[in-house]
Amino acid sequence: MTTFPGRRLRVLVIDDSSLVRRAITEALSADPEIEVVGSACDAFVAREKIVRLEPDVLTLDLEMPRMDGLTFLRILMRHHPLPVVVVSSLAQAGSQAALDALEAGAVDVLAKPDGTMSIGTLGERLAFHVKAAAQSARFRQRRPAVAAAAPVAPAVAPAVAPVLRAGGRQIIVIGASTGGIEALRTMLPRFPRGLPPIAVVQHISASFSRAVAERLDALCSLEVREAAEGDVLRSGTCLLAPGDAHLALEFVAGAYRARLLTTPPLHHCRPAVDVLFRSAAEAGGDQVVAALLTGMGSDGALGMRAVHEAGGTTIAEHASTCVVYGMPRAAIEAGVVQRVLPLPAISDAIIEAVVRCARR
Repeated sequence: MTTFPGRRLRVLVIDDSSLVRRAITEALSADPEIEVVGSACDAFVAREKIVRLEPDVLTLDLEMPRMDGLTFLRILMRHHPLPVVVVSSLAQAGSQAALDALEAGAVDVLAKPDGTMSIGTLGERLAFHVKAAAQSARFRQRRPAVAAAAPVAPAVAPAVAPVLRAGGRQIIVIGASTGGIEALRTMLPRFPRGLPPIAVVQHISASFSRAVAERLDALCSLEVREAAEGDVLRSGTCLLAPGDAHLALEFVAGAYRARLLTTPPLHHCRPAVDVLFRSAAEAGGDQVVAALLTGMGSDGALGMRAVHEAGGTTIAEHASTCVVYGMPRAAIEAGVVQRVLPLPAISDAIIEAVVRCARR
C-alpha cells in the first residue's frame, strides 16, 4: 500500500553540502514510492522551493549557513507546517539539538553517518522514516492538542501505592515508534514511583537513545535510564531499550532482568517491540500490562497477541492522538487489544490495570 495512492511521495532535501544532498537524493530515489522533487542548500532557498514545488516531506540538516535548521524548523511549524525528518551529524552524539528538533515539530531525527558519501548506507531506513513522516500529516490535522510534558501529580492516590508494590511478577511494557518520544514525554511523568517496573522499546537511533532516557528521567518521578545487559528491573524504574539492541526480559531469582540481543532486526527495527512484548508474556503471563503507541508499520502486533493469549492486559493508542496510526491499528485489527484509548488516558488505564491485577 503506497503512502499516497496514485502518485509518488514528493520529498525536498535540505542540506548545505552538495555531496550529502546528492547522496540522500540517490538513497530515497531508489524507492519506487518516493520522488525527490528538489533540493536546497539553505533555509532561504528551501522556503522558495517549498512554495513552488509543494513537497509532502522535507529532510533537513540542522547545521546550515545563514539560518540554522532548528530555527528554520520552528518558523516552518508556525507558518507552513510540513512533516520533517531531520538528518544531521548533530544527532551522532545524542545531542541536545536532536531532542530540540523533535520538540520543535520534527517527526523523526536520524544521525548522519560519518563521511558524506556514507549517507547512502541509510538507504531503506531513511525511506521508511520519510514514509512514516508523510503518514503523520494525515493525522496531525485532527490530533487534539496535548499539553507539553512536565512533572505532574501522581495519577494514583498514595494509599493505593502499597497495593502496587505487592504485584509479584507484575511488569509494564510499552512500545512506540514515530511520534513516540513526545508520547512518552506525556505518559511517563504521570506514573507514581510505586508502580511495578517498566520497560520501553522506542524505535530510535543508537546515537541518542541515552539522551532521550536522560531527558525523560528529568521529567519523571520514576528513574528512567537506558537499559544495560543484566539490569535488574525494580519498582519505580523504567528501562529504555538502547537504539542498537533488542530488549528482552527474563525472570530470574525473583526479579526481572534485562537481556540485550544483537539478533537481526524485525520489521526493519532493532530494537523491536515484538521482542520485548513476547519475552514479557513468557516471563510474566497474566501479570503483564502492555501498551502500544503511535508508529508506522506492524511491530508490536505479534507481541500484543502473545500478551493477550497469556492473559495479560493490552492497550493501544487511539487514532485521534497517534502521529502515525500504524502499529496500534495492526494490533487492533488482529483482535488482541482490550482497550483503545487516546494518549492522555493511557497512563491512568495502565495504573488501573496494575491495581486490578495486584488485587486479583
